[in-house]
Parts: sequence; structure tokens; C-alpha cells
Amino acid sequence: MAAAITTLAADTPTLSAANTGFMLICSALVMLMTPGLAFFYGGMVRVKSTLNMLMMSFISLGIVTILWVLFGFSIAFGTDSASLFGWSSDYVGLSGIGLTELWDGYTIPVYVFAVFQLMFAVITPALISGALADRVKFSAWALFITLWVTVVYFPVAHWVWGAGGWLFELGVIDFAGGTAVHINAGAAALGVILVIGKRVGFKKDPMRPHSLPLVMLGAGLLWFGWFGFNAGSWLGNDDGVGAVMFVNTQVATAAAMLAWLAYEKLRHGSFTTLGAASGAVAGLVAITPSGGSCSPLGAIAIGAIAGLLCAMAVGLKYKLGYDDSLDVVGVHLVGGVVGSLLVGLFATGGVQSDAKGLFYGGGLEQLGKQAIGVFAVLAYSLIASAILALIIDKTMGMRVTEDDEVSGIDQVEHAETAYDFSGAGGGIAPRTAAAPAAAPAQNTKVDA
Repeated sequence: MAAAITTLAADTPTLSAANTGFMLICSALVMLMTPGLAFFYGGMVRVKSTLNMLMMSFISLGIVTILWVLFGFSIAFGTDSASLFGWSSDYVGLSGIGLTELWDGYTIPVYVFAVFQLMFAVITPALISGALADRVKFSAWALFITLWVTVVYFPVAHWVWGAGGWLFELGVIDFAGGTAVHINAGAAALGVILVIGKRVGFKKDPMRPHSLPLVMLGAGLLWFGWFGFNAGSWLGNDDGVGAVMFVNTQVATAAAMLAWLAYEKLRHGSFTTLGAASGAVAGLVAITPSGGSCSPLGAIAIGAIAGLLCAMAVGLKYKLGYDDSLDVVGVHLVGGVVGSLLVGLFATGGVQSDAKGLFYGGGLEQLGKQAIGVFAVLAYSLIASAILALIIDKTMGMRVTEDDEVSGIDQVEHAETAYDFSGAGGGIAPRTAAAPAAAPAQNTKVDA
């Protein structure tokens, strides 16, 4: 990611129209990932929770955007303070930035870098939402996002990518977000679900995805947008590093999908569409921190390892008893840990930087640095997220009531239903006893 990359040019950089245009396109691609995530998660839940799942992602676009402009960019990428967070008054409200002022050492304007990083900040809390399906008040979720990005995401982004951040200075490699995005979100998800508890009927009632085509559509949009997420993190297209990352993103994702499907066939006897989509996402997660430091062959290995381990990890929630509704812990936390640690094995020293992994003669030094980064972010996010969830739960309440959860969170929180089976049009869900008799029948049919 940007701040972790230093320019080698001898001359003072000048604004590049090509790189600026490229980065604006990449920013748009990363923005598309949040609606893609909404579709991916929305298809995985039951009908009665579809709209709520979509809204839990979409609301992040609103809340995080405003916070980023007001103070988030300043905390994440402002002048360093004690290696823990940044602050620059010029970045507050993005009010003190010149129209063509360049991001330090690069050929793109500060505004372009800020909007690219904004899209990362938006999708990270949205990732958490998949673990909380069916049971969280929408108002509580909105408050959690507000507090979480302020207390957790913005500082962690500074640790990893900000000039002076302690993990950046240590030499931890995170090309595009294995620690700051995926481990951060996965650990947060685990912290919150340990506080709010399980869904009604967990391990008893069937909770199958209601629309696998929607899941596949979401996965496809995520895969497409991820090229901007990863290749764009080099902040330019001048030296081939971004192109290597683009290739590695594709091949690691393919390898992870195949590995997940192979595990499914051996373990359960079938190749499932949900497995294909989940495997692809696991590969995307794992290559995010590592793709700028490995070769395409290394990317295949990283993807295959991640696909296998994440497929194995998603079943742990039934053995350990935590209700990670849509496998955020199993895919994003485990995939982020795998991809970040494997930098210490597969870094060639010839792409992003000269740091080499164990398999390329670099010894254990880089692996040790990666482990520090992984477990520091994991521990901080887990503990801080659990504390935030506990505070919200003890004040305004984090969960809807059991009756509301059973009847359907879409009706309770949004007064709408995702699908109209009556053929009469409209989407407003009935809320009163005077509603037509057909409405309860519709909802009964949907839940079944």
C-alpha cells in the first residue's frame, strides 16, 4: 500500500495524468466491491434477512465516507505521533489540500490517494457484518461502525501503511490489506459475536443460503473489483509491480477456488457453488498482503494453501460453538493470517522490495516480522471490538428481540421484504394486526 512504498526516482515527481486516471479507476473498482459484498452476503442469508444484510454493507458507504473526510484520513495518514496514529490539520475536512498537490513521493494528487484509501476504509467494517447476520439492531450496527473505524481501523491503517507507523517502520509487508483490512475485520467479527451470542436456532434449524445465484454474482463483483484493490495499491503503473500483482491476484484466486472444491469433494462428496464462491474469496484475501512480493508460482501455492485451510476453518464454529453466520472468521481472519505469514516464506526479493522469505534464502527474519504484525492487529482488534460491542449492548442493546429475530429482521428494522410473492407489487412489509391475511402467509412461506 502507498505509504509502505518508496519511490526510486531521482527527480522530483510531477503529476502523471496516466497514473492519476489509473488510480481513479482503481478507486471506483474498490467502491464496487462493497455492493458486491452486499450481494455476496445477501444471498447467503435466509429470505427474511436479505435486506438487512444488504443495508449493513451499504450504510458503511455513508458513515465511513463522512468520517474519513472529517478526521479519518488525518488519523490514518497524517503526521505520525508516537508511531500509533497520525494527525495533520490540513487533512481535517480535506480542507487544506491543494488541487494538484502530490502525495509525497508519487505522481498522483493527495485527493486521489485519499479517495482510494477511503474505499478500503468503507469495505473493512462491511466485512464484519457477515458474522452478525439475522440478529443485530440496525441503529446499533451504525453506531458500532462509527466507533470501530475511529478507534480501530483508522489507527491500524496508520500502523501498517502510515509513514512512521510502528508496523511500517518494523518492515511488515502488507501490500493491500491482509492485516489492516482482513485480519482486522475477521478479529473484530470474532470479538463482537463472542459478546452478542448465537442466532436463535443455531446448530438446530436449517440456515441455508436463499439465493446462490446472488452469492455468485457478489463473488464475481468482488473478484472484478479486487484487481483495483490489489493492483492499485502500488499507486501507479510505471514499473511492472502492479502488473505482477494483477496476475498474482488472478492465479491465487483460481488456485484457492480449486483447492476449496477439491476439499469439498473429498470431505462431503460434492462440488458446491457456495464452495466455489467462498474459495475464490479466500484466495483473494490471502493474496492481498502477499501478491506484491511473490512470483506467480508462489501465488498459486499461497492460493491453494489458503483455499484448503479456510475450507477446513469454516467448520470450527460448530465445534467451538461461536456463531460466525457467514464465515467471516473462517475466510477473512484465517485467510488474512495465512497470506500475511506466507510472505515470510514466498517473498522473492525481486518484486515489491528486496525482502526475501525463507524459501528464497532470507531466513526467518521476514516471517518473524509478519508474525508480529499479524498478532498485534489480531489482538488489538479482537479486544477493542469486543469492548465496543459490550458498551453498546449494555447501553442501547445490540440485538433485536428473540421474537423479532424469528419473525424476520427485515420487517422489524426496515419495514420491507426482499421479494414480493403476491404479484401485487411493492415491498413494504405489513406491521399491524389489521394487515391482510395474505401477508402472514407470505412470510411463513418465505421462512420455510
